[in-house]
Amino acid sequence: MGLIKMTKYRTLVLATIGFNFSFLIWFSFAPFTGPIADEFGLTTAEIGILASSAIWMAPFGRMLTGWLSDKFGAPAIFAIVLAYVGVFSMASAFAQDYSLFFVTRLIVATAGITFVIGIQHVAEWFEEENLGLAEGIYAGVGNAGAAGGALILPRVFGTGWSGPLFATSWRAAFFYTGIVSIVLAVAYYTLGEAAKSEEKRQATKDNASFKDWLHTATRYGTVVLALAYVMSFGLELSMNGWLATYYREAFNQDNLVVASTFAATFSVAAGLLRPIGGYVSDVLARKEKDILPFFEGRYREQWTFVTLCFIVVTMFAMTLAGLSGVLMNAVVIGFLVGTACAFAEGSIFAMVPSMFPNSSGAVAGVVGGVGTVGGIIYPLIYSAPWLANLHLGYSIVAASMIPIVLLSAWVFQPEIARVANTAGFVGGSSSTETVPSGDD
Repeated sequence: MGLIKMTKYRTLVLATIGFNFSFLIWFSFAPFTGPIADEFGLTTAEIGILASSAIWMAPFGRMLTGWLSDKFGAPAIFAIVLAYVGVFSMASAFAQDYSLFFVTRLIVATAGITFVIGIQHVAEWFEEENLGLAEGIYAGVGNAGAAGGALILPRVFGTGWSGPLFATSWRAAFFYTGIVSIVLAVAYYTLGEAAKSEEKRQATKDNASFKDWLHTATRYGTVVLALAYVMSFGLELSMNGWLATYYREAFNQDNLVVASTFAATFSVAAGLLRPIGGYVSDVLARKEKDILPFFEGRYREQWTFVTLCFIVVTMFAMTLAGLSGVLMNAVVIGFLVGTACAFAEGSIFAMVPSMFPNSSGAVAGVVGGVGTVGGIIYPLIYSAPWLANLHLGYSIVAASMIPIVLLSAWVFQPEIARVANTAGFVGGSSSTETVPSGDD
């Protein structure tokens, strides 16, 4: 029992604050890639590897923590992650050898696994008809932590910063954000309550066996939403870690603060607009409104499909904007890519707890974990040495997304969508979840 009596709104605020800071500390390296590269002698390709490495631990980590949150409750798991992330962030501030620095930042990057913990926590408190908006607010404001990092950290710990312990800006940033992470860990453990009722907590815990997890992970709905998350959230991760470098290198913009600010416009859109994606999904489901001539009666699925198509179009446009040679064209289209990511992510995580009400942590773990793969692969494409220029990688990524869009069109067909949470690629049906009769 927490020190303050928790309500669903207080739980939403607590989870959102925790995840917002997790996202900030996750990508706290991005505004400082220039000074870090100078100090350790890194090439542009090696910076791309550093950006990619921020995601390496997330796939397995999210799957594990999603299940652990179902089994042991979100407050304890969230607090543990925040605590060790803070310790290793502080340690990275003292690293003089690049190999040691790389390893410590790899561990700090597991801050991203807190996403599924908070998703599970919010789902344990909110009713189904408002889940899309609640999860959208949580994830959207939380994701904006990346923008906060890009906007705040270079200004607080600018290149001319000096103070106790450190004369180097990025080292100071990593040390003090680590301290804040540990403080938040204590607050989350002290204040948080796992579910709105003991009955709800027990129902979730009862579905937390490994057998149930394996079954849930292979359902049609889980698989297609996980792949859709690769091309939305995975894309967001890759852009958060890459755009500051892209705007600096591709357009010869050597001002650290300006390049980071341009990159932050993407993060603001991808974060703060995410609640719209969830809200639209909720409204379409409540009003039973079709917005496409196909997938009739599958209201959440229709909106998700539209958002996935929006991502592909804007990514092709990103290449065209870059090839124009006008920096502001790329910044504007980057903002639209962020908007598309936000709408898709909000829509996807409106579907997750709605489709799997008693296994939201497990499914969020699979979807969120697999989704981060895009954040690992896409930066390697953006910075690939065989590309003629830094603008072409966006179109290659867009082309790779088309098969996912086609798979979603197959799963979202009404006859398949109706059993997408019980029928799957492996094994038969399970009685742990009810078959959705519609998008309710």
